[in-house]
Amino acid sequence: MIYDAIKNFQEQFRYEPEIENGDSWKRKKTYVVIGMGGSHLAADILKCWKPELSLFVHHDYDLPPFPDGFWKDAALIASSYSGNTEETLSAFEEAGTKNIARSAVSIGGMLLASAKEANTPYVRLPDAGIQPRLATGFMAKAILALMGEKGALREMSDLAGFFSPESFEEEGRALAKRIKGFVPVVYASEQNAALAENWKIKFNETGKIPSFWNTFSELNHNEMTGFDVKDATRSLSDQFMFLFLKDESDSPKIQKRMAITAELYRARGFMVEEVVLSGKTALEKIFGAFILGDWTAYYTAKGYGVEPEEVPMVEEFKKMIA
Repeated sequence: MIYDAIKNFQEQFRYEPEIENGDSWKRKKTYVVIGMGGSHLAADILKCWKPELSLFVHHDYDLPPFPDGFWKDAALIASSYSGNTEETLSAFEEAGTKNIARSAVSIGGMLLASAKEANTPYVRLPDAGIQPRLATGFMAKAILALMGEKGALREMSDLAGFFSPESFEEEGRALAKRIKGFVPVVYASEQNAALAENWKIKFNETGKIPSFWNTFSELNHNEMTGFDVKDATRSLSDQFMFLFLKDESDSPKIQKRMAITAELYRARGFMVEEVVLSGKTALEKIFGAFILGDWTAYYTAKGYGVEPEEVPMVEEFKKMIA
């Protein structure tokens, strides 16, 4: 199932979201997306693509602590693929008690049931039988619809005709072979932070391995000093390798920092892989990197002989916390 979900990902761009109970839904100046795990990845990617969007992402219980008056021209978008994420439900319920404009994005569950009961706007996502981290196309289009971003919706829809996930498969398979035996640390510019985090999440959930991420230039002021290998610390560092997500649109200063950091790491014996984002548009580059991360994580799981789709430890945790 996960193989087909990655291979046919471009079909998600054909999805046309419909806003139910939308008569009272008015366009706002600012939107706050509440979501956990794979359910907030779409909002992160939208900010990566269009940083000018007045869009905040919150992944925690309850509403974020905005100042008084913030919600007068802002609205909440509760995003939970399953519809049963307790953090997201808590924020949705709190927004209702405070008469904050709110909406929901989900395949069903308690979230859509609450939205229907309250006659609140919602978008029902297609239930494709996939994990939330694989439904980012559906969720991104649903969020854009609720934000009233018609031009961005059209641009994303256009990707369906020529975006080819299969064209990234062999690169992902080869990269997974080089990663095997190491803990990947993913680096990107601050603008592409969502992609670095996305790769990290895919390595965790699909590959079932530890992984970490950070951004330039912040990591040059702290994290890299943790990899200034000495004899006494070499055993701590031996299992790490580094993936640099390189984008030609990054500022020359950031590109210079990436090059020098890679040089310093290699001089200390670390493996460094440079992944160059490719595509004619920013949106193509983002989803190209997104899908390459999916393939790399998928073949990482295959290389270790682990099941790539399900997340049994998450399910175990949910039962224990209930």
